[in-house]
Amino acid sequence: MATKVYIVYYSMYGHVEKLAVEIKKGAASVEGVEAKLWQVPETLSEEVLGKMSAPPKSDVPVITPNDLEEADGFVFGFPTRFGMMSAQFKAFLDATGGLWRTQQLAGKPAGIFYSTGSQGGGQETTALTAITQLVHHGMIFVPIGYTFGAGMFELEQVKGGSPYGAGTYAGDGSRMPSELELAQAFHQGKYIAGITKKLKAAA
Repeated sequence: MATKVYIVYYSMYGHVEKLAVEIKKGAASVEGVEAKLWQVPETLSEEVLGKMSAPPKSDVPVITPNDLEEADGFVFGFPTRFGMMSAQFKAFLDATGGLWRTQQLAGKPAGIFYSTGSQGGGQETTALTAITQLVHHGMIFVPIGYTFGAGMFELEQVKGGSPYGAGTYAGDGSRMPSELELAQAFHQGKYIAGITKKLKAAA
């Protein structure tokens, strides 16, 4: 039976979604792993999104809390809002109380990826504050550490991400993930998928 890794994200302008696509590719590159993209429900109205110049959503399916039960592992992604995950993703996690009550997600590995507007915008605080959600579910946080190698020490170009997970800088919104940031996202997907597969086999 295939190991299922769900990449669950919220993306308003497409930055997080681009990372999610690469993470899926990385996870799917591990033999025996089935990777699937999901986006969380939008909480803003079309009118508000229009005023924020947000593009239309992609055709990636919208997840429900109960869908999480089917997965063996996760990679959760979101843009940063004042150094923490976006309200849309928090609202989705707030709806997982039923899963928490029965501990359906306990013991499952999960990674985190993110997008911020600036270098001091929360590349690490967003991951740190998101870990509390995993802890209450009894999930196993899987950071990438420095397994990405030399790419972790790049100083000649702007690069998001950290030992906590892949990341990108959106700037004013016009900057999209660089090749190096996408490569780190691919690595994260492959790395977490490998760990998820090992944990499932050992269960």
